Amino acid sequence: MLAAVLVPVASASASVPEPRDEPPELIENGDFSDGTAPWWWTENSPGSVVDGRLCADVPGGTANPWDAIIGQNDLPLTAGESYKLSYTATSTVPVTIRTNVQMATEPWTTELAEADQIDGTAEPVSHTFTADADHTAAQLAFQIGGNEEPYTFCVDDVSLRGGATIPPYEPDTGSPVRVNQVGYLTNGPKNGTFVTSATQPLPWTLHDADGTERASGTTTPAGEDPTSRQNVHTFDFSDVTAAGEGYTVTIDGQKSEPFTIGDDLYAPLRTDALAYFYHNRSGIEIDADIVGEEYARPAGHVNVSPNQGDDDVPCQEGVCDHRLDAAGGWYDAGDHGKYVVNGGISVAQLMSSFERTLTTEGANGAPLGDGKLRVPEHGNATPDILDEARWQMDFLMRMLVPEGEPLAGMAHHKLHDRAWTGLPLRPDQDPQPRELHPPSTAATLNVAATAAQCARLFEPYDAGFAARCLEKARTAWKAAKAHPDVLADPNDGTGGGAYSDDDVRDEFYWAAAELFVTTGEDSFRQEVLGSPLHGDTDGVFPRGGMSWGAVAGLGALSMATVPNKLTAEQLGAVRATVTEAADGYAAASEDAAYGLPYAPADGHYVWGSNSQVLNNMVVLATADDLTGKNVYRDAVLRGLDYLLGRNALNQSYVTGYGERDSHNQHHRFWANQLDPDLPNPAPGSVAGGPNDGLQDPVAAEKLAGCAPSMCYIDDIESWSTNEITINWNAPLAWIASYADDLGSGGDGDGGTEPTCEVSYTSHRWNSGFTSYVSLKNTGDAPMSPWKLAWSYTDNQRITQAWSAKVSQNGRDVTAEALDWNAKLAPGATVTFGFNGTASGQVADPRVFTMGDRTCRTKPSG
Repeated sequence: MLAAVLVPVASASASVPEPRDEPPELIENGDFSDGTAPWWWTENSPGSVVDGRLCADVPGGTANPWDAIIGQNDLPLTAGESYKLSYTATSTVPVTIRTNVQMATEPWTTELAEADQIDGTAEPVSHTFTADADHTAAQLAFQIGGNEEPYTFCVDDVSLRGGATIPPYEPDTGSPVRVNQVGYLTNGPKNGTFVTSATQPLPWTLHDADGTERASGTTTPAGEDPTSRQNVHTFDFSDVTAAGEGYTVTIDGQKSEPFTIGDDLYAPLRTDALAYFYHNRSGIEIDADIVGEEYARPAGHVNVSPNQGDDDVPCQEGVCDHRLDAAGGWYDAGDHGKYVVNGGISVAQLMSSFERTLTTEGANGAPLGDGKLRVPEHGNATPDILDEARWQMDFLMRMLVPEGEPLAGMAHHKLHDRAWTGLPLRPDQDPQPRELHPPSTAATLNVAATAAQCARLFEPYDAGFAARCLEKARTAWKAAKAHPDVLADPNDGTGGGAYSDDDVRDEFYWAAAELFVTTGEDSFRQEVLGSPLHGDTDGVFPRGGMSWGAVAGLGALSMATVPNKLTAEQLGAVRATVTEAADGYAAASEDAAYGLPYAPADGHYVWGSNSQVLNNMVVLATADDLTGKNVYRDAVLRGLDYLLGRNALNQSYVTGYGERDSHNQHHRFWANQLDPDLPNPAPGSVAGGPNDGLQDPVAAEKLAGCAPSMCYIDDIESWSTNEITINWNAPLAWIASYADDLGSGGDGDGGTEPTCEVSYTSHRWNSGFTSYVSLKNTGDAPMSPWKLAWSYTDNQRITQAWSAKVSQNGRDVTAEALDWNAKLAPGATVTFGFNGTASGQVADPRVFTMGDRTCRTKPSG
């Protein structure tokens, strides 16, 4: 990471011998009593000794920390030896510098990498580390670039000695009483966990915000939790249903974090979790009027210097001769890359969250509608969640190899910088060249699946875009069938993640399922039924959870919930697969001391474990939608408890939610920990979570030997435990929407407002049509009077109606009850019809609303 002009200085005089009882000092002239030698600096930040300190004037406007450096070379380090680095420093403006002990040549591997905040006060700074390798000539580098303002940096009393004692890392876990720090739904389960050495039940008390005792009971000893190696008790206060804020639970003199009991807990989380995607859009300015000044930024990768553009991207050398306009899409966020495979599952789950409101009784689509979310496309008569999905779908379809080229119709696996970029770095300041990486079968099937899903969902709003989606889905499917084993290179990990996958049976299953649901074509049904995964619950829904590399479950969930042409027996078998998987996740939740529905077979928490938990929750929530069994609902809500604080670390893993929330997640430009001028991650950003693989240096150093669920640190440099990505936030948004629907009525029935189901059929001729609409009251209260609304995406005009008062304004239609059919009892159906005119390509509407409720759509015929 050090690519700079170094200015050498003259040799220093001999250093004073160290006392024999102290390890030798490795830094020469650390007090600058002999001038500046052997220190060096980059040409843009010349150093000199001022009042006994080495000072450098650092220019403003540099992009990266390593664009300005003060350093010393030729430091000998011994593998396994522990060292202490100490210094004092000041800065004329508050800055965050990078303090590295590293190789002095590529690949600049670090033995120590810390972010230090420096201001006008000369406070001592010290770090300890253990060297992983032998070095004859390591380098100390104070990386002091990357700031907007020019400033003067001064350093003194620099020391590096071996023989250090590294204190064990002890995470601050706060209170041993662990609860959901956001709160509990009024009529949902309310559980907590208490960490204690006690083996006998203990009394607990619930207090309101005024300190008044509202409930009491005794804990249930659960023994040692194997995931955390903590001795724990559990407690249950589900009988408490009085809404309020500021509740706490006290056990053995220890008080929990405060929480709320109520029904309006998760609407803000849904909105924030979905805003994550707008924040991370590529190729568009992020508007302060939408996200606030703190998070506004210029468009990234649009050919504005020093930026490269994504509208004319070449392939890696030797991969292909064509270039693509691959603008748009979402940054993965851990870097500035755009990946088809993790982008595919992300956009699929956003679309699924909306599609659930069309197919599931009690699911409310109004909060996802036009004008409701933080997107710039308000007022286009398209639900905001689909506007966000379209931004990604456009990119995914642009990644297909053009006609006439080798592997035409296949999707390039990914697009990212030629080399890794450092932290922090906004995308508009990224100077790296952009490159397309080779196509892969997995990426191609991701496009086929998501484009098929896109086709059916966009048809009521933009028939042309829907047709394009279906065309690209068919193109990608055909290409994947012709090239079924083009696999991504696991070693292609420079500048971006490799995302390799050597088993694409699940991608074939997912793509075939989505194409079948959308088209009804028997060829796709036979692909599904003939898949070796079909009917294999563990193959479709792995015990560890769905992920970008295990996507068969996405197809099964679509077939189980979206009207399609499976036979009753075939549909029953698919739904049985869903509920069987959910049974396993629910059992894991029941057994877990912290209630989470996650029990990987080998006991290891993986990279992104929180997303695995969330994806298991999606399966559970779908099983609840299909069956109405509270065992599934309760497991979902216990999963939210875990994510929001009821865990071994007493940590809410979602920024902005809970008293002890993660806020230093690994992100290129939400990087306040490294640069105080930059923000922390936006509210609603979920951290990857515990990962006992410890693949980054911070985790490896501080968390060595950790119990699986304790292997997490809220540090921006710990990318293996604290990254945030689009494919982790997508299931969070899905679950927040589901949980908010539960909260609207408190028991999962979608509230006391009437719910509805609509069937729409049309008979067409040259320039006209006759349509019939059946409206069923599926709620438990009468509709009186009823009023149904929908919109056309084309030029259909209603001319005559019967059994309802039908009016049309442009493409928007309302149908109102007449006096004789105004009252629609629970379970009753009313049918009305109309004639109209139309020409060219037309489509039946698929989204119907009553007030702020979205009706379930029943297939016609």
